[in-house]
Amino acid sequence: MKLYGYWRSSASYRARIALHLKGISFENVPVHLLKNGGEQYGDDYRAKNPMAQVPTLEVEEGGVVHELGQSLAIIEWLEERHPEPRLLPTDSFLRARARQLAEIINSGIQPFQNTSVLKLVKAEFGADELAFARRFIEKGLTAYQALAEPVHGRFSVGDAPTVADVCLVPQLYAARRFGVDLSPFPLLVRIEEQAASLPAFQAAHPDRQIDAGA
Repeated sequence: MKLYGYWRSSASYRARIALHLKGISFENVPVHLLKNGGEQYGDDYRAKNPMAQVPTLEVEEGGVVHELGQSLAIIEWLEERHPEPRLLPTDSFLRARARQLAEIINSGIQPFQNTSVLKLVKAEFGADELAFARRFIEKGLTAYQALAEPVHGRFSVGDAPTVADVCLVPQLYAARRFGVDLSPFPLLVRIEEQAASLPAFQAAHPDRQIDAGA
């Protein structure tokens, strides 16, 4: 199993966390998003992922190579093929809440902090791209904290990591990069601290990747 990704990519970070939580061995294949205009735009990588985004999970089964992109699709596939430990709660409402929290980050924040979007914001509109990103990060984290408040335990939904935490931890890492003040989000920071004590989250951290600082 190979994971094509970039050390500082939030979406790649999510996939790494999920793989490590489930104890799945994989080869980490770096794709530099900035070098030479972005390695993700090369023909070889586009053949694996037509969106020219990271991550891409490559799996060989029965002599057939399958390539899967989009971090939440990857996590759902891992959940089905390797159901333990679970990243989706057994209770239907809590399972939906975990998915909702993950989507707040995946759909409500991530698109507005992507490098390609921020370059466009600056080049086409002359706006402060960092302030633009912070606006959506703060809005999303505010909603996340409010929705997690009634269902959290040690983690966002109960006492075990779920897909919500797999998305939250990389987002808080990115939030700091963008200069977001996290003091209004004490619950989220506490959850992050719990996650940081687990080997799976430690192994997935950007600073521990082979292309860190590239």
